[in-house]
Amino acid sequence: MKQVHTLDRVVIRFAGDSGDGMQLTGDRFTADSAVFGNDISTLPNFPAEIRAPQGTLPGVSSFQLHFANYDIMTPGDRPDVLVAMNPAALKANMADLPRGAVIIADTADFTKRNLAKVGYAENPLEDDSLADYQVHALDLTGMTVAAVKPFGLSRKDASRAKNMFALGLLSWLYHRPTEGTLAFLTRKFATKPDIRDANVTAFKTGYAFGETTEVFAVRYEVAPAPMPAGRYRQINGNTALALGLVTAARKADLPLFLGAYPITPASDVLHELSKHKRFGVTTFQAEDEIAGVGAALGASFAGHLGVTTSSGPGIALKAETIGLAVMTELPLVVVDVQRAGPSTGMPTKTEQSDLLQVMYGRNGEAPVPVLAAQSPSDCFDTAVEAVRIAVKYRTPVMLLSDGYIANGAEPWHVPDLAAIPPIDPGFATEANSTDVKGEPAFLPYLRDPETLARPWAKPGTDGLQHRIGGIEKAKDTGAVSYDPANHDEMVRTRQAKIDGIVRDIPDLVVDDPADAEGRTARVLVLGWGSTYGPVTAAVRRVRNGGRQVAQTHLRHLNPFPGNLGEVLRRYDRVIVPEMNLGQLAMMLRARYLVDVHSYSRVRGLPISLSELARDLESEIDALPGGHPDLGPSPDPADELATPTLSTEGVPA
Repeated sequence: MKQVHTLDRVVIRFAGDSGDGMQLTGDRFTADSAVFGNDISTLPNFPAEIRAPQGTLPGVSSFQLHFANYDIMTPGDRPDVLVAMNPAALKANMADLPRGAVIIADTADFTKRNLAKVGYAENPLEDDSLADYQVHALDLTGMTVAAVKPFGLSRKDASRAKNMFALGLLSWLYHRPTEGTLAFLTRKFATKPDIRDANVTAFKTGYAFGETTEVFAVRYEVAPAPMPAGRYRQINGNTALALGLVTAARKADLPLFLGAYPITPASDVLHELSKHKRFGVTTFQAEDEIAGVGAALGASFAGHLGVTTSSGPGIALKAETIGLAVMTELPLVVVDVQRAGPSTGMPTKTEQSDLLQVMYGRNGEAPVPVLAAQSPSDCFDTAVEAVRIAVKYRTPVMLLSDGYIANGAEPWHVPDLAAIPPIDPGFATEANSTDVKGEPAFLPYLRDPETLARPWAKPGTDGLQHRIGGIEKAKDTGAVSYDPANHDEMVRTRQAKIDGIVRDIPDLVVDDPADAEGRTARVLVLGWGSTYGPVTAAVRRVRNGGRQVAQTHLRHLNPFPGNLGEVLRRYDRVIVPEMNLGQLAMMLRARYLVDVHSYSRVRGLPISLSELARDLESEIDALPGGHPDLGPSPDPADELATPTLSTEGVPA
């Protein structure tokens, strides 16, 4: 019997060529961990090319998984275990490995030619360069080929199952259940029995190798994480967003129309929505970005819920039609799954650099509400909120996600759909005024006095004929108008409508627990979007080290919550971490005249919680009366002592 050690958490990174199946391997390990009951967080990382050059550093694809027996917020900064399928995978990831990390390397690809491709003069598995790590050099490919020999596959096809051998080995090493992966392989390759049986055999052989080999003297166990009772599923941001849109459309009793052009990393929203025709969803894969948003806006005019999805380059192309939606004042949800730019930049890497574009990237005064999801599961709630605002206020709404949360996965507590309030589209059904003759008339821009929203009339409704288009509208009638005073009034009214959405936005909640003497923090960390995970984890670590720091997070970026200015002015220092060059920080400084400090990282990766924690400690210690006597915060784990956002420190 081998020893079993219990761990609180583990970070594993699978890495290899983009054709080695690392994303599938990581996804299956994640699914099995979710079924087991661990909390999970993932970071897929892959090349933009469909088939990058084999064995090269640009061609490395990786999948990182953090699983734990407590609530975690990030996929982890540094992997405890690296599974490297070739020299390129090893070299590309070595800088992230802490001393003592486990390396499982497939020796089959450590040939002289492959070593030379990435600049290794000697084989690192055979010299002393990896002496600080626990290295297990195994011929994963050779053992896989031998195991699947009965199925008559070519060596090339047989070797493709090596990722399942590795998955089986890691599943044994960390006590993962195997039923889910076996069922998955049976379904996936049901029409190809030889491939199915080869992958199943490779997986089982890898598991059995772990049980019988003397290479691993210890296996590990990570207990399930305590979670509220309920039904859970593993979900990524794109899937959660799509399900949120479907749910909101059903709550509004509206057919959903998606007009979209495929673009990384937003395409999976189109793929997911295309599966839900039974819920009244129509998906249109347009010939370009402009056609996609034009069709979506046309659907909204016809009385449907119009949605369009894209990333930064596509949002730029959609700008004119979004302006048309502002002028016609029709509901439209515009999803921007951000990626690294500018131009085509790094299409498969993450960034938050579209904030100023979605805020101001249209001609004329064309204000739109802007919301940002903070995590994969939060994409569901943010999508419902975006639809609610779009329908109630008759406006396009920008919904921001990014590549990190779009592709990353976590457990999702499936909500009680009955508890989600209905959304009333409030279609106009009859005349709302009279003409000069006293006859019933319909004024398409006669506004609701509370929301300033105009009526939404389905084409063909008897008596509700009206003009529509991009030329400035006359007040109430919607007739074409070039009158200066009317234009000024309409511009200000459209702005006031968006500003008025603040009535529906809850006050900002701040997590600022007082110390033993009742003193609150002097430093506030304010995040938005996917910085939520790294910020929360870093704040936990700083507090565990004995320092005080407050935290809050924005979902609504236009308009801001009503109490935001008051919150910002309460702290000696406000730090805004962003994956851009300080876009939100600039907006806050301009709006509230507060000396907001930008914390910028634009590396195509999530912000490092360890780096952020160290920098927060320096900021706190540098303040007069800080804590220069305290050392660095303990780093036993990613994030411990889960805080809950509360209203402490926020005036009623």
